[in-house]
Amino acid sequence: MAPTKQAPTRQAITLKGSTNLVTEFFKYAVNTILFQRGVYPEDDFHMVKKYGQTVLVTQDLALENYLDKILKQVNKWLLTGGVTQLVLAIISKDTRTPLERWVFDINLVEQPAGSSEVPPPKPESEIQAEIRYILKQIVSTVTFLPIMDEPTVFNILAYTSESADIPADEWVDTDPLAIEASKSQQVKLRSFSTDVHRIEAMVAYRYDG
Repeated sequence: MAPTKQAPTRQAITLKGSTNLVTEFFKYAVNTILFQRGVYPEDDFHMVKKYGQTVLVTQDLALENYLDKILKQVNKWLLTGGVTQLVLAIISKDTRTPLERWVFDINLVEQPAGSSEVPPPKPESEIQAEIRYILKQIVSTVTFLPIMDEPTVFNILAYTSESADIPADEWVDTDPLAIEASKSQQVKLRSFSTDVHRIEAMVAYRYDG
């Protein structure tokens, strides 16, 4: 009699696995924003398949190296709970005026209080679908964000906990690059979560109307 086969039990995602997913998401989100908002020329990007869809990734070597360096540090901070928010700020190259702030809040998923039952692990397909929705939403923001008809640059800000280990030669305290409240509009984007992290996204933009 042949032994019966049991369906494999889905494992809850580990801290390391979740950290890698969040880091990877941030990589593709930044690339999508830089492409959609015209911070870098279209020719600097090439198409790759990710999350069941086509996404654009830079092939500018200097930008790629810069992002890789940042993402390695973000990955370390995520593992130790040292980062609470990541911000991509788009700034006027000439006037240094902040035009957009793409904000990604990073929270730890809390288990339901007073419950002895552990919630079932979240399927990776569901996590990828949530990430896919956010990236599609970033693409669709061009329908309402103001057209930027001037040269722009960007900066990535990391908000860290007091206990976070910060490499002094790579990260410095900086201006938050906030947009004047009276000229700022905000749009909340979708979120995604793993068994460990929850990422809330929003964009604030300068509005001179």
